[in-house]
Amino acid sequence: MTQYTLPKPAARPAAEPNTAYLIASGDLRESANTAGWPTQAAMEADVTAALGELGWSVVRANGVDPATGHGFISSQRMGLEVFKGIPVDAPLIVAEAVWQYSHHVLAGLRTHRGPILTVANFAGDWPGLVGLLGLNAGLTKMGKDYSTIWSVDFTDEWFTQGLREWIETGRIEHDASHVRPLPELPDTPEVELGRALADELLADKAIIGIFDEGCMGMYNAIFDDELLNGLGIYKERLSQSALYAEMLRVGDDEADAVGDWLAERGMSFKLGTDEATELTEAQLRWQYKMYIAALRISDDFGLDAVGIQYQQGLKDLVPASDLAEGLLNTTERPPVASRDGSRVLHEGRAFPHFNEADEGVAVDALVTDRIWRAMGLVPDNTLHDVRWGEEFGGEFVWVYEISGSVPGSHLGGWQHAEGWRQDPVFFPAGGSTVNGVSKPGEVVLSRVFIADGVLQADLFRGTVVELPAEETQRRKDATNPEWPIAHVVLHEVSRDQFMARHKANHAQLVYAPDADTADKALVAKAAMLDRLGVKVNLVGAVSL
Repeated sequence: MTQYTLPKPAARPAAEPNTAYLIASGDLRESANTAGWPTQAAMEADVTAALGELGWSVVRANGVDPATGHGFISSQRMGLEVFKGIPVDAPLIVAEAVWQYSHHVLAGLRTHRGPILTVANFAGDWPGLVGLLGLNAGLTKMGKDYSTIWSVDFTDEWFTQGLREWIETGRIEHDASHVRPLPELPDTPEVELGRALADELLADKAIIGIFDEGCMGMYNAIFDDELLNGLGIYKERLSQSALYAEMLRVGDDEADAVGDWLAERGMSFKLGTDEATELTEAQLRWQYKMYIAALRISDDFGLDAVGIQYQQGLKDLVPASDLAEGLLNTTERPPVASRDGSRVLHEGRAFPHFNEADEGVAVDALVTDRIWRAMGLVPDNTLHDVRWGEEFGGEFVWVYEISGSVPGSHLGGWQHAEGWRQDPVFFPAGGSTVNGVSKPGEVVLSRVFIADGVLQADLFRGTVVELPAEETQRRKDATNPEWPIAHVVLHEVSRDQFMARHKANHAQLVYAPDADTADKALVAKAAMLDRLGVKVNLVGAVSL
């Protein structure tokens, strides 16, 4: 009889009573992990102390690596190895004080049988809450049960009570009274418009071009073709190497013409000469070439929207994609001729770009662009990172920031934009942001995401408010002063309601000229998404 060598059955340690295991997913960029570790270590100590007050112990699943000086899980392979030492039924905490690549830990979380708690610091200097929202969205997409909580200093009663609820029941229940399903819509011109645009999209179809999927470990930002195709939306999968090759074909004269156009409209740049730490003319020229190349490749493939991943691959080759993205998303932008010079590409209109190749943003941007243009409105829209926030003047004012894709029109025009260099820790090749302060006004906000195996959309209203210059500067200094900022007040949605509900670190934002028009445009958008088969949820105060 043939004898085979069988693998030994996998063995895991046994869970101890009143003990939670703790892990931290990190960045793929070691420079970011090293810079963020002191903040992460302090946050873990606070969480451990809070559990200790409740009579529980915390075991860190992996120690600090003496070679790297940090304890982050920094790759998917490392995540698989770390989970081998975690009891499969133990209470498990994923603690985040930094941006994190969710796919480092999703494989282990998918098969973990014990209660899972995601925890973040609610702070501006390090984006733990941003990483938390991205991780939560990934767990939601995969249908994995989890609980979540956050805190400014981990000593407040709300946080402590949440921890107590989790260790006693394995769950934390958050207030969801601000969310309701889309009711039957009234017979209005806006509903008729939304449905007609949906029927057009389903019949004629659209193509979104994706320069490499899976940016920054955002599993939640990848939408399966089977879900997208049902909306009439199809993918053109593109390589960022093709974008780089096309950039090499763009002449310096064409790139310089983009810079001249921006200078004529008043955009300024904070320039220096040190390529390693400052923004330079050479970096800008590369960014102008990326803008031109993205439009030409989009023309080659007949795209309706395009998304550049950038943060992996391209970051080691060329300056950041931010300025190119902001240009694409603005109606008033430098003209770009087709490769043969016979046509101006998408003349007189914005060309939707979905930052970080986030396909939830792609669907949202495409739908928003069509609704707003059909209503005669300025369609320029962008995602923002839900970055942080604090109360001011008796209401909670969010800090929304994103390093890329903000249209110049959101700042009140290119004359209000100033280009700053990206942080060398995250962007070694530099490149300009589209820095500025978003103008006050009424906005429609949204997120398209996957939950319960279907595409869903949360729609909500907000107002971008104007804060005193010193408060704006304080908030920028507390986060990323080189990035554009929007001061956002959500309509009847509290800080904790938003954090508990939102299924992404991104929120999509588009302006309307007044509150009444914003309400009408939101209804048209809801009608279009609903007709496409997306499950629409209304969040906060929404007028139908």
